[in-house]
Amino acid sequence: MGVDGLRFVITGGAVGIGAGTARLAAARGARVVVADLNDDAGEALVQEICATGQEAVYQHCDVTDEQQVQALMQAAADAFGGIDILHNNAGIHESMLTSQLSLEEMSRDTFEKVMGVNVTGVWLAAKYALPFLRESDNASIINAGSTSSLSGYPQCQAYGASKGAVMQLSKMLAVDLAADGIRVNCYCPGSIHTQIVDKFLEASPDPQAMLNTMTLTHLVPRMGQPADVAELVCFLASPESKFVNGAVWTIDGGSLAWRGTLDILGMEAQA
Repeated sequence: MGVDGLRFVITGGAVGIGAGTARLAAARGARVVVADLNDDAGEALVQEICATGQEAVYQHCDVTDEQQVQALMQAAADAFGGIDILHNNAGIHESMLTSQLSLEEMSRDTFEKVMGVNVTGVWLAAKYALPFLRESDNASIINAGSTSSLSGYPQCQAYGASKGAVMQLSKMLAVDLAADGIRVNCYCPGSIHTQIVDKFLEASPDPQAMLNTMTLTHLVPRMGQPADVAELVCFLASPESKFVNGAVWTIDGGSLAWRGTLDILGMEAQA
């Protein structure tokens, strides 16, 4: 079954996990709407997908702007006749906005911007996708959490708080939308090689030490790749996962399965 013929809306779809999901879903026969603020990257990705003979369109969207989110869902329905899968992937980390990451230094505006994109954006997208999802025979909302939904990390106050909220919001939506036949799940990736991770590392006082902290706990001894997460998203979108609802899936190379680092096991992280 897979995702063949399913109609995806992917927020934050121009780069990183969103782009990885768009590529994989399209390659498996899905029709994809890529939504982002990065118009150049989004349009280039859509051209790349269409060049392979698959169907994709790009839509500019700020997920904190209610009118733009509403317009995104309507554009997706106009393009492909409806929406089956909403992948709420858009997200930011405070290090993308400022170098002032401590409690004393971080501004309220920074904190609220992160919460707005990462939490309110998820809620708005679900709200305006809902009328179209109700018409689907395989409706699913898949939200991007983080291992910081479940555990603490340094310099992640806003991001961690927002991803904890996304995890719980996913469960609440699963309950509220069950009667509509709409499944809602959340995945929590560990250290995945994306722009957010690159910016987080750049903002760290000791990037190498932070990289070690992020990867030496992986039982799979490497940084994750967007394609790794895209495989999980496509599974959660597919009819094969029809009994999966309200779930939180960690995809973290095993980092939350134990309390230690790879050097204890005589292993080294791979580049």
